[in-house]
Amino acid sequence: MHYDEATNFLFDLRRFQVDPGTDAIRELLAELGDPHEQVTFVQVAGSNGKGSVTRMLASVLRQTDRTVGTYTSPHFEELRERVRVDGRKIPESSVTAFVERVRPWLVERAAAGEPLTFFEVVTAMAIWRFGEADVDVAVLEAGMGGELDATSVVDPVAAAVTNVALEHTAVLGETVEEIAASFAPVAPAERPLVTAADGAARARLAETSDLAVVDGPTTDHGTEPSGDHTETNPVVTAVAEGAVSHQESAVTLAGDDWSVSATLPLLGAYQATNAGVAVALARQLGVTEPATTRRGLRGASWPGRFEVVETEPAVVLDGAHNPAACAALAETVAAFDHDRLHLVFGAMTDKDHREMVAALPGADTVRTCAPASDRAADPAALAQTFETATDATVRVGDAAGSDAGGGAAESDTGGDTGADSRVDDSVVAALRAAQADADPDDLVLVTGSLYCVGAARTEWTRAVTPRRVETIGDATELLRDAHATPAVAERVAAETASEVVETTVPGERLATLREAAVSADVACAASGFDGGGRSHRVVLAGSAAAVRRLATTLRERGRAFAGLAEDLLSAVDDGEAGTESDPDDLYPWETGTAVMGVLNVTPDSFHDGGEYYDVADAVDGAAELVDAGVDVVDVGGESTRPGADPVPVDEEIRRIVPVIEAVTDAEPDTLVSVDTRKPAVAAAALDAGADVLNDVTGLSDPEMRALAAERDVPVVVMHSIDAPVDPDNDVEYDDVVRDVIDELNERVLLAEEAGVDRENVIVDPGVGFGKTAAESFELLGRLDEFRALGCPVMVGHSHKSMFEFVDGEAGDALPETVAATAVAATRGADLVRVHDARENVQAVRVAAAAADPEGFAAGFDPAGETDDAPDTEP
Repeated sequence: MHYDEATNFLFDLRRFQVDPGTDAIRELLAELGDPHEQVTFVQVAGSNGKGSVTRMLASVLRQTDRTVGTYTSPHFEELRERVRVDGRKIPESSVTAFVERVRPWLVERAAAGEPLTFFEVVTAMAIWRFGEADVDVAVLEAGMGGELDATSVVDPVAAAVTNVALEHTAVLGETVEEIAASFAPVAPAERPLVTAADGAARARLAETSDLAVVDGPTTDHGTEPSGDHTETNPVVTAVAEGAVSHQESAVTLAGDDWSVSATLPLLGAYQATNAGVAVALARQLGVTEPATTRRGLRGASWPGRFEVVETEPAVVLDGAHNPAACAALAETVAAFDHDRLHLVFGAMTDKDHREMVAALPGADTVRTCAPASDRAADPAALAQTFETATDATVRVGDAAGSDAGGGAAESDTGGDTGADSRVDDSVVAALRAAQADADPDDLVLVTGSLYCVGAARTEWTRAVTPRRVETIGDATELLRDAHATPAVAERVAAETASEVVETTVPGERLATLREAAVSADVACAASGFDGGGRSHRVVLAGSAAAVRRLATTLRERGRAFAGLAEDLLSAVDDGEAGTESDPDDLYPWETGTAVMGVLNVTPDSFHDGGEYYDVADAVDGAAELVDAGVDVVDVGGESTRPGADPVPVDEEIRRIVPVIEAVTDAEPDTLVSVDTRKPAVAAAALDAGADVLNDVTGLSDPEMRALAAERDVPVVVMHSIDAPVDPDNDVEYDDVVRDVIDELNERVLLAEEAGVDRENVIVDPGVGFGKTAAESFELLGRLDEFRALGCPVMVGHSHKSMFEFVDGEAGDALPETVAATAVAATRGADLVRVHDARENVQAVRVAAAAADPEGFAAGFDPAGETDDAPDTEP
């Protein structure tokens, strides 16, 4: 079975109506051997904030070295996002294996008139995955309600009801008391139910459960208090201290005998309340150390929750999907510094649109749209709701007009007050039009549904990956990996061309892309998905000129395709277009493959531990590196080899700062990098004169991202699973290159959101870190595909255990390292990080000479420099 067949089967289950209760999923889990009986669960229910609490709690728990599963909904681009273990999406192979296992049973049930729904089966898949991965704890976000929700098949050791608002009233009840009653049964057997619910909802929960109350700066918008509830002593009091940057806020959380001040990577006073709920749950699970809590909360990024993805103008994505969430969003927008507000709004049909619109902040312009979902509300009807609720001037145009022209054909149907509201045929078209209307100090807000937010977010997460296809066999394998149907794969494999790229396209735009590809003479093969609001993996093949024609055609199709058109051009032209720059103003990796020389001031590094531990020896070692022709000296004070012990911050600073100061004094024209994963160490290194940050954890610490943005320095973002390396951590990849690009893409986006310019980000695929030797060689051989990220690429392969794959010796593999350096340079590496400078510098020069003999001869200086190398630090 192919992955697309498996997901098509799952999404086809959406045709079955919900039959509330857990009997059906309980029977399915019994068929699977009751995997839920082997896992510790936490259940998070409520009307709003469930996903944020789930993410925060999981992040805090991971700081205790527990393996943590999370189950959330809905997904943005693909089903796998819903099920994660330690932050990594469930592999495609696991989805396929699960469906192969349960499909006969599910088909038999459906034939007997007892079908299971999509949510029930995907919930069962999550629980099965957590059992297979042997997680220490799994955090489940409930779907709708509590007692009858599929997630209630488990017996949680801790649980929460975040808050209660009027939503899904046809199923859950018409009052907050009735809805609260539906949530109450999630309470665990041996611990109090954590809740931030207020008023009548809290009172109803208290009738059946012992409560662990969280009092925060926000209450349940739209509910009415029911008497005096202050007699309940809160286990956590949450205070929102306000924004500390355009994407972070400060909170103070306190109990009877403890308090924690922390930074959240989320804005909004309501997130302080969510943090209080997460910390109350964590404390029930034994996590009480303040430093652990602070680290976990700061690392709990959560896409689509007041996510600032761009500035000047600011673009914010927020999945507010009911009146209470829209009211909380309005409060956050009011505190966000901006001039005019441009609203992009798309919602589902089963929501209270009028109340949502009334709760939203007043906007200067409104664009309504429909995400790709069969539940999406008609954007014209949404525009009329804005007219009646806010006296907006509604301008309704046809799809072609709104997309291609940037503004709809106008027909005034409302008064002359309120916002200027327009209807667009897609979320991306509405987004791009709103951005075009906005001034640098304005705010563009995309909201109304997580489906709407997900469609918009693809404009920042899309990667166009160049693929090397030399034979029909290569093409067939590529198309098979992209889940193209056999017929399409056979046809397109025979049309291999000079340019082959792979990308993802939302389902609603696939037909237009196919049509445009045909007109441009570009072969197009897409995965065999049958919709479901998912992105399709697409392979495009044609000459460079044909792909450029396709980009031009897509531009003509309107704003919804403008971003894809630009990405296609970048992939084909490989950055060749643009203005000429003075080489003296460029970093060395911008003019060819640069060499970063390793200078470990550690006693225990795997290759040269202790050799440069003394400051004088380190300075001599740096001089040798520079004499050999390296472009960057990388100073590190902590080993990340398998089994290495962590080095305290003060000790790491003591090791590296004198060395960096001495090297920068002795070699003022040489760039110095600091290899560290600790923000305090990085800051001390930069103060001592370092020019570049090299973080093996991929900026997983938000404080490191903030430091890189504040200092405006280049930063290496490496893909790693563990640092130091854990040789026992068996990591599953479907395609190691594609998966690493996907995960690095999110890391780069987080860096950009923190204020780091993409041009300052260098990506490192992290060979040897959570990869087998074969997977590391796969990364090396397909290094050119990392161009999809639009960043320089570095490879750190020197003397690693991967060379045992070719009979080399780990830690002493000079010939293999030099050969890999030549391969990396040939495959487009912008930097190579090595120990043996002279030999590897020569390997880079050989690769450059082979690629362009005349150009190399013109620029090479026999003294060891090239004419285009910068003389001074940029």
